[in-house]
Amino acid sequence: MADYIPENILVYIAVDPASRGQGLGKRLMEKAIQNVQGGIALHVEPDNPARKLYSALGFSSKYLEMRFQPEATPAS
Repeated sequence: MADYIPENILVYIAVDPASRGQGLGKRLMEKAIQNVQGGIALHVEPDNPARKLYSALGFSSKYLEMRFQPEATPAS
């Protein structure tokens, strides 16, 4: 899948709300970037303030996520 997705997928990263704004998220992300070989993908909600950090570190939005929810499909 090397031609389609990055070699690494960051599933979860978080900073305790009481510790935010101290640069911990940036340091965590910098360590992650330093300790992997190849690209990194992660999912982030559009309204997540961390998007600004990810962009500053060189991440870009590549795909639009689409989801199918069977219970939301209109009956025919």
